[in-house]
Amino acid sequence: MRRRRNTVGHPFGTIKDHFLGNARLLMRGVPRANSESSLAVLAYNLKRAINWKGTHWMIEASAA
Repeated sequence: MRRRRNTVGHPFGTIKDHFLGNARLLMRGVPRANSESSLAVLAYNLKRAINWKGTHWMIEASAA
């Protein structure tokens, strides 16, 4: 439980807090809710990659 809290807890909390606002999904239905969650995770991962590698790397990678 301690290892899970250290590895999964922070990203999950950040996604709920920053990307989903008050942690409620706007779309109804399982497929739409899954899509909304996937977009939030994608935004989080892109933000992490830009902070890690830099904007120049992301621009070059997206142009290729």
